Amino acid sequence: MSLDPENTLVMETTKGRVVIKLRPDLAPGHVERLKTLSRQGFYDGIVFHRVIDGFMAQVGCPHGTGTGGSDLPDLKAEFNAEPHVRGICSMARSQNPNSANSQFFIVFDDARFLDKQYTVWGEVVEGMENVDRIKRGEPVRDPDSIVSMKVMADAA
Repeated sequence: MSLDPENTLVMETTKGRVVIKLRPDLAPGHVERLKTLSRQGFYDGIVFHRVIDGFMAQVGCPHGTGTGGSDLPDLKAEFNAEPHVRGICSMARSQNPNSANSQFFIVFDDARFLDKQYTVWGEVVEGMENVDRIKRGEPVRDPDSIVSMKVMADAA
């Protein structure tokens, strides 16, 4: 499979490397936000604060608690019909559909009940076994983290 380096994220975690193919065709605004924050180094060192076995691993809160986001304004929802299945990357949000900011989650197993209610913006194409090894909990004690997250085009 050939990946577009400008639309691929390379996430180094405490459990290993995860490569995410971005989907600007589904969620151009969200993809742009993920690339902007990655380029700013926002995600480097941020913990997986909510990891539910058989469901998903959530990350992206600068406080490590699920209560915060970046300094950038919240995003308008870009809900799409892409199914929430294993490896899908989708944006976390509050009750307000237009409240996604920096937090996202990676789906472990079928979570189709989320379809069209959360913005899918990418999918894991390499390293899902490393996502599977992320420490579980809600909140997680001594959590795993993103060591660095970069746009592949910049990592060359």
